[in-house]
Amino acid sequence: MDLDLTNEQNILKATARNFFKRECPLSRMKELKEDKLGHDPELWRKMAELGWMGVMIEEEYGGIGGSFLELAIILEAMGEVCYTGPYFSTVVLGGLSVLSAGSEEQKSQILPKLATGELVLAMALAEPGTWYGIPDMKTVAIVEKDSYIINGTKLFVENGHIADYILCAARTDNEKGLTLFLLKGQSPGTECNLLKTLGYDKQCQVVFDHVRVDKTSVIGRRGQARPLLEDLQEKAAAAKCMEMIGVMQAAFNTTVAYAKEREQFGRPIGSFQAVQHHCANMVTEVDGARFLTYQAAWRIAEGFPATREVAMAKAWTSKAAQKVTALAHQIHGAVAFCEEHDLHLYYRKAKAAEVAFGDTRYHFEKLARQLGL
Repeated sequence: MDLDLTNEQNILKATARNFFKRECPLSRMKELKEDKLGHDPELWRKMAELGWMGVMIEEEYGGIGGSFLELAIILEAMGEVCYTGPYFSTVVLGGLSVLSAGSEEQKSQILPKLATGELVLAMALAEPGTWYGIPDMKTVAIVEKDSYIINGTKLFVENGHIADYILCAARTDNEKGLTLFLLKGQSPGTECNLLKTLGYDKQCQVVFDHVRVDKTSVIGRRGQARPLLEDLQEKAAAAKCMEMIGVMQAAFNTTVAYAKEREQFGRPIGSFQAVQHHCANMVTEVDGARFLTYQAAWRIAEGFPATREVAMAKAWTSKAAQKVTALAHQIHGAVAFCEEHDLHLYYRKAKAAEVAFGDTRYHFEKLARQLGL
């Protein structure tokens, strides 16, 4: 296993970090908190021009044919500025689904437009009363001639209110097997309501009331979507860890700089042992999360099984992100809790990401099963 980045990947990392710090400062993210759209269309266009929407899409569909590692590098840079927008739902959740199981017609229809930033995708999986993973869903799709009629309610559908297409998982004709459908975001019978979220991301409750979709809208095979969705959740968990690494690194950098500058009792607070130990604990958590996550991302990029590595990365990173941002608040003191300060954005992002695609407890249980327990 070689965790060193290639020259091209190092260039991508530097380019992404510089781009987001220049084009997407935290001040802009604060402005977007109350924006119903939830992102900057001009920034979206610039990202598309750099090829980042099609980072994992093959060149024949207009992408750049990169690997999961290139995607991870971009996500880490996004985490450093608490980026808010439809990149994760479109590129990670929607794009990887179509790329993995879409028909040739679906790939030709979706992927080129995704690569150029013309489409926003959303994934509708979670339902009321469910935990993590891919549970037995209540949303059903009933066959009616050449169509399916979908009924059900989905929660936490990120960017569902602006999605051109929503990928919806449902049971077909009350069978236990799951089917994944690709339907237009504004299909008749679709009601989308924005939810208030801790991390200021745009998540929705989506109600499907007799939504009619053509049989050609099925992604993959009917009743065979569970393995696809489990694989997607695994990759999404690793991708969310990359975002958290960026959040943690930025919170740590901000805190160390503050500890060197802030003086108390005639000397910098960073000279006090308690603060030094807090910073030492923070960097240990950040680097531990980075090692575990890049290990998981490397295995995914190479096509190796990564269930164990992803579980370790998400379990560790979920706790680490909370610890790092909490210690950052302690060192800054009361000023960090002011709305004008940047640090509360990092804390909110870390807390929201902690429960996305499985919290620490869920992934500890998953890891235990990998150990045969």
